[in-house]
Parts: sequence; C-alpha cells; structure tokens
Amino acid sequence: MPNVPTQAGAVRRRRGRENPATLTQPTDPPEPPSQDPRLLRRLLRAKDRMDAASEEDWPVERLAGVSGVSRAHFARSFKEAFGVPPHRYLLTRRIERATALLRDTDLPITDIAFTTGWGSLGTFGRTFRDVTGESPGEHRARWRATHHQLDRVPHCHVQAAHRPDLISAVSEKRRQQADGTNPTSLQEVP
Repeated sequence: MPNVPTQAGAVRRRRGRENPATLTQPTDPPEPPSQDPRLLRRLLRAKDRMDAASEEDWPVERLAGVSGVSRAHFARSFKEAFGVPPHRYLLTRRIERATALLRDTDLPITDIAFTTGWGSLGTFGRTFRDVTGESPGEHRARWRATHHQLDRVPHCHVQAAHRPDLISAVSEKRRQQADGTNPTSLQEVP
C-alpha cells in the first residue's frame, strides 16, 4: 500500500504516534496566506470607521457587520492584515487622540477621558500610564516643560514619534511588571 497522507495520519503525527523516520521535512517554510483584496477593502472600511469615530464603542460584532464577515473571521483577518487585534488598534487611536488633546488644549483630564471614548477616568488613567509610562497629568506637565520647536517639524512625523507602543497587550504588560520581567524593553548594545 503506498504512503498516502490521510486525515488519520495527520492526527497521529500531531499526537506524536507517527514514526519520525517516515516523515519528510519541508524544504521551504510555508508562505503566509495572502488575503483577498475585496476582504482587505472591507477591513479598511472598518478601520476607517474606527479612525473617524474612535470615541465610540466598537465591539467586534459591530466591526464585523461593517466588514460583512463573521466575528471570528473579522478578528483573525484584521490581525493578519494590520498586525494588531482590533481592540488594541482602537486603544492606540484613543491614546494618540488623548495625547494630542493633553498637548494642544487646556481641557481638564476628565473631559479628555470622556471625549476620547473612555468609560471612566480610572480606566483611562490606568491604561494611559500602562501604555505611555506616565499619568495623563505627568504627560501634560512634561510636555509643557520640555516643549521644543516642533512647529517646524511636519505634523505626521511628530504624530508617528509619539505613537504609543502596543506591541503587547496592556494586560500582558501589567503581568510582566508584576512578575518583574520586561522582555519588550529595548536595551542599547555598545
């Protein structure tokens, strides 16, 4: 009987019951699946809606409805297309907007929190500190004390330089901080 791959054979390999000598190693790593351009357009539509109204609630169900796909497919496809899950992208946009309002206005921090879509001042302050490393009040005070001549720098460059780093989830950062580890910190190599 020839060695034809079957579903049962795949299950045995996953469970480790297949003879390793009979398995062949792939020569090239598989390429990531490319997404359908029509799906990417629909994902961009949802991303644009989040950008335009980041202060609104954007549960995955609502975003999936904008994109015309299921919730699970939307979440998986969004992360594959843009590199971050939808919720983390929305947090990034809210923190960016709050940072700009702290920098450019004299609005009270409470008003900024509610204007940018946070349900409570405590959640806003805790998340802002977790992402930026300082409280909103400290951020505003530091910005005013060290205001440079950024009027001559294009706004898009300033915005990119101040974009929050959300490579890992906020909850993961808290867990690492509690454990005393910080694998995402960058150290300068001499």
